[in-house]
Parts: sequence; C-alpha cells; structure tokens
Amino acid sequence: MKNTYQFNLVDFGTPAYDETVRLRRDILRIPLQLEFYPEDLALEYDQYHLAGYDQTGDLVACLVLKTLPDSAIKMRQVAVQENLQKQGIGQLMVAASEAIARDLGFKKMVLHARKTAVPFYKKIKYKPSGKEFLEVEIPHFKMVKNL
Repeated sequence: MKNTYQFNLVDFGTPAYDETVRLRRDILRIPLQLEFYPEDLALEYDQYHLAGYDQTGDLVACLVLKTLPDSAIKMRQVAVQENLQKQGIGQLMVAASEAIARDLGFKKMVLHARKTAVPFYKKIKYKPSGKEFLEVEIPHFKMVKNL
C-alpha cells in the first residue's frame, strides 16, 4: 500500500488530541458500552499521542504510547476509522510509532492485543507473551516486539 498518510505526534489537551479521543471513543469504547472519564484522560498527559491523517487532513487513525521501565514503551488505544480498517493504515501507523519509539531511545514495544487483533500483530512480528487475560471484559494477550 502506498503511504498517502501523515503520522504526527499531537500534544495532550489540544484540539488534535481531543479529536483522537473522539476516534478512540467511537471505535474502542462505545462498542463495549464504555466511556472515557476526565480522570482517565488526565493520566495521559505524559504519554505520546500519534495521529494519522489522510491527504485532506482528516484524522483516520491514532494510538497512544506510554513509557514503561527498562527502555520499554507500551502501545495502547490503537484505533482506525471503521470504514478504513483492513486497508493497511494500521500497519503504517504501527510502523510510524515504532520509528518514533526507536528515535526516543526505546528498545522494546509492548501491547495488550484484543484476541481478535492477535493475527494482525503477529503479521507485523509481535510475539505473544504469557496467557490470555481479560481487560475491559474481553480476552487479550500481551505481545512484545524488540525495536
């Protein structure tokens, strides 16, 4: 897939950040009857927020990176507009996040993949680590990739 998308870090608390929260809410939260609460979002102030835009400047994807100990960073809250899923945008965004993480000096990417997303992450060289567990009431697996 030709990369016609732009991936940028956006600052916490900005209109661009608010737009990523709306996308994450629509794709990840509403289907589970969950909501973001101000106290949850307040914890994201020191995390990295990656936004993906199409040629017209519309937000199409986003994710959050959270610093962990031991040169690791956690990818979380990965969301792609529903009508654009399965078109390679997620792969492009993950690759962009990995490049940013490497540039920031991180050596390992960690994530909690919904069971349904495990094949996607395996395809891009993430390895399951440990047993299945429940998070937000649905099955997940911890997955890891060395950067």
